[in-house]
Amino acid sequence: MKNQSKNLSVLFVLFLVIIGCKEAPKSNTDEAETEEQLVARAMEIHKKVLTVDTHADTPLRMIEPGFDMAERHDPKETGSKVDYPRMKEGDLDAIFFAAFVAQDIRDDDGNTRAKALCLQMIDSVIASTERNSDIVGLALDPNDAYELEKAGKRAIYIGIENGYPIGSDLSNVEEYYNKGVRYITLVHSSNNDLADSATDDNGTEHGGISEFGSKVVGEMNRLGIMVDVSHGNDSVFYDAIKMSKAPIIASHSNARSVTDHKRNMTDEMLKLMADNGGVVQLTMLADYLRTAPPNAARDSAMAAIRASMTKPISELTDEERAELRKSFNELNEKFPNPPATVEHVVDHIDHIVKVAGIDHVGIGCDFDGGGGIEGVFDASEVMNITIELVRRGYTEEQIEKIWGGNLIRVFKDVQKTAEEIQAEP
Repeated sequence: MKNQSKNLSVLFVLFLVIIGCKEAPKSNTDEAETEEQLVARAMEIHKKVLTVDTHADTPLRMIEPGFDMAERHDPKETGSKVDYPRMKEGDLDAIFFAAFVAQDIRDDDGNTRAKALCLQMIDSVIASTERNSDIVGLALDPNDAYELEKAGKRAIYIGIENGYPIGSDLSNVEEYYNKGVRYITLVHSSNNDLADSATDDNGTEHGGISEFGSKVVGEMNRLGIMVDVSHGNDSVFYDAIKMSKAPIIASHSNARSVTDHKRNMTDEMLKLMADNGGVVQLTMLADYLRTAPPNAARDSAMAAIRASMTKPISELTDEERAELRKSFNELNEKFPNPPATVEHVVDHIDHIVKVAGIDHVGIGCDFDGGGGIEGVFDASEVMNITIELVRRGYTEEQIEKIWGGNLIRVFKDVQKTAEEIQAEP
């Protein structure tokens, strides 16, 4: 009886404690985080982590007469999405400037012109970093980004979008490496001598990566150049996974299960990318982020503008560029598509994390190459990605991986593989 009374007393005390806990007023630390507090916390994380954008077509701008990367440009007036002041505004620590050469005739003359244009863009990037060495630096190795960040500078890496400038000469790969190129996108919107494009109207030509393309992949592995499968068709992805001795990247691609576009990656690809140790870099191109309703009038108007172009964009005069930009702006006003937003971006990140894991996703905005959406229109707004990630519950450690850690890890693996290959007898 005595023990029973004692047990009842203990239970009563526990009951009072539980009731007390439930009815106790919340302290300030228990209150829900306000939007202002969330944004402040996100901005603190954004400033702390290394932020890397793996894809911008800015070299096309840099070869324009009079274009100065040290000046802030109005994107609505000039179409420019990246310059050094806006990188600072967005706290974007590092970027890969991709020397893009549109596909043209695949013969000796075409290859020669492509190489000359590619080298012109690479040289423009190098010259810009030299002229502005007080605020930026040319980066060649993974750790360079961290060292430049510590010095208060932006890290500028170089890539090549479209393997067309390699032509049929394998030695060009090493020449580009020696100039500072650290990734090459094997193919672009049309098939080339290396690989098949996801968007060539004529369909597949090589069944994926060509025999010569496989040699290029091998040479990239030997030198320490990341193999980029963005723009390649599905077979190119599977071939690259098999051929490459190092992890691969997709410098600007999204998830096909979220937006059904052939430029995006299937869940099977995402899983294989995880097995490979590679990384998929989310891009800010609207059509890859959300599905737009059919708009035949817009499509027809867009086709008419493109058909009226008698030469590549890189060869247009300033006046012709301004006129072309005006035509596109008028088209967008007359036939608007629903905007893509930062919420769409993180929807894709959520999906890739679910399928491939947190270690296999990054950011590749494609600024100056079509990228730019509501909320992340140019380099000055990239912090809005971090804010949305924080809003969805991502931790600082996870955000650090998404913004740069994953890509840097792959970059280091690629270099380690190159060292091992070069050490072979």
